[in-house]
Amino acid sequence: MRDPVHKANRKVWRNGAFSEGARLIPEETALALTYNGGTYAVMMGTPEDLADFATGFSLSEGIVQSADEIETLDIVELDDGIELRMWLTPEKATLIAQRRRNIAGPTGCGLCGIDSITEAIRPAAIVPAGRSFSPREIMTAVAAVAPLQEINHQTRAVHAAAFWTPGRGIVALREDVGRHNALDKLAGALARDKVVTNEGMVVLTSRVSVEMVQKTAAIGA
Repeated sequence: MRDPVHKANRKVWRNGAFSEGARLIPEETALALTYNGGTYAVMMGTPEDLADFATGFSLSEGIVQSADEIETLDIVELDDGIELRMWLTPEKATLIAQRRRNIAGPTGCGLCGIDSITEAIRPAAIVPAGRSFSPREIMTAVAAVAPLQEINHQTRAVHAAAFWTPGRGIVALREDVGRHNALDKLAGALARDKVVTNEGMVVLTSRVSVEMVQKTAAIGA
């Protein structure tokens, strides 16, 4: 599988002179999400934690309501990208034909390919009342994210989404060049590990737009 980080040559113009060197940058790869043999979407993302991404994307899109509804998930590396090949339970297969997007989504695009206003502004999931958090707890959670961003430590160029609880701190953290992808990866990680989400909070390094709220509500946090 491709490394999520690679070295690139750089030239810097500073104080009237050029300097040359190298730096680490995040890999960005075409990720095709396919269900029951058909392509649903192609996104650009970091080739890391891809099983989590495929699961989280499926949940946040409403294609499945549980990770258990994905019967098989294969990660297939191709010459020009990576295919996340999923087969769903029979009752979910018909939903794909109705909602197939067949689009290419640039990095950080949460609504690309949506073909109706209804889909774009679909109501967020109802999140049952959980616990509330003090300002001190929120700041503690925010401060805990940066030290765990391994890819960002190398590149200074990726987003992170993390899940924090008062008793355990950061339970899971995922990174990606795209903020939506990072959140989908987190959602998938939590779902696959069957983490109870109503006792914690999601912490993001990015701005919070409407589709990020929808995705977070789908997590149940």
